[in-house]
Amino acid sequence: MVWDPLAGTRVLDLAQPMRRGMPQSPNHPPFRMAIERRHGDVMRPDGGSAANELIVTGGHVGTHVDALAHVSQDGYLHGGVEALSVQGHLGFTALGIETFGVYVGRAAVFDVARLHGVPSLPPGYEITAADLAACDAEVRPGDAVLIGTGWSRRWDEPEAFVGHRAGCPGPGVEAAGWLVERGAAIAGGETIAFECIPPGAGHAVLPVHRLLLVERGIHIVETMRLAPLLDTGATECLLVLNPLPIVGATGAPVRPLAVLP
Repeated sequence: MVWDPLAGTRVLDLAQPMRRGMPQSPNHPPFRMAIERRHGDVMRPDGGSAANELIVTGGHVGTHVDALAHVSQDGYLHGGVEALSVQGHLGFTALGIETFGVYVGRAAVFDVARLHGVPSLPPGYEITAADLAACDAEVRPGDAVLIGTGWSRRWDEPEAFVGHRAGCPGPGVEAAGWLVERGAAIAGGETIAFECIPPGAGHAVLPVHRLLLVERGIHIVETMRLAPLLDTGATECLLVLNPLPIVGATGAPVRPLAVLP
């Protein structure tokens, strides 16, 4: 008998495709890819040829994980680490994304859009603790928590997705505190910032990032493609999360996988 540990399961890809011009925060370097060597540029004696590309990207572009080095408050990172003491032009000597351990575990799925009977929440909607409590999902200590706003359904509307004019839905500090109280270890969402972004406000102030990354040491996953998972109606799944281990980086791309029975 051939051993197949995934027999009878479904595996869903929760990463947005990375391409030039994709929606992203203007605070980070844009994603660029160009073919550096084309087929035929160099021919091997046997007629073979290879093509390759050059990829330039910020660590917080596309679906990615925030390292604890990403955000400071009053000059200090999580655990009271002085930011200036660990940062340099080659990266951070502490709390970089390479310190994130591979996560393979339970994820609780809170579909707030479904709760309100809409495919995606309105721009600028602040998710509250009451919203999360009303969802048919449960946080257990050590869980990853995925909050469904339906925003990944708007990926092909770059201006609306970024939300500079109308804002983006996301959790407020109260909702983030609710997750902290229940022992969430990782928090993930569909927007480019795991925050409620009011209309016209941009990313000027990010209080949820401060609470989760700096005060509580909880990693954040952003720009997730949760729509396929939300469409299943699942309230929990097995989540595989393994960002690129770029030493000293404040974040890195990731391709999250949801495994469902």
